[in-house]
Amino acid sequence: MDLPDLLARTHRFAIDSIKFYRRLQKTPDAQVPGVQYLKSSTAVNSNYRAARRARSPKEFISKLGNVVEEADESVEWLEVMRDASVAKDPALLSEARQLCAIFTASLTTARRNAKKKEDGQGNET
Repeated sequence: MDLPDLLARTHRFAIDSIKFYRRLQKTPDAQVPGVQYLKSSTAVNSNYRAARRARSPKEFISKLGNVVEEADESVEWLEVMRDASVAKDPALLSEARQLCAIFTASLTTARRNAKKKEDGQGNET
C-alpha cells in the first residue's frame, strides 16, 4: 500500500468514526466512551498526517508511535462499547485493528532502520 492510499484510509476511518459517534445514544454510558473513541479515532488520521511531515527519522518514529497508540486506543473503546452492549460496528472495529497492525509494523520497521543507521549499517528498506 502506498502512502496516498494509507492517508485516504486514515481519513476515511476518521469520517466513519464521526458518523458512528453521531449514531450513539445521548446517554452518559454511550457518550463517555463515545467521546473517548471519537478523540482517539480522529487522532489516528491527524497524527499520521503529522508523521508524514516529520523533519527527521526520530520525529517520524515519535509521531508514528502516537498513531499506534491512538489506533490501539480506538480498538479498545470499540471493544468496550461492544462488550458493554452500548454500540457495535464490526467493520469499524476490523478497520481499527487493521490500521493498528499496519502502523505497528511500520513503527517496528522505522525503529529497525533507525537502529541500523545508528550502527552504521545504512538505511535499508
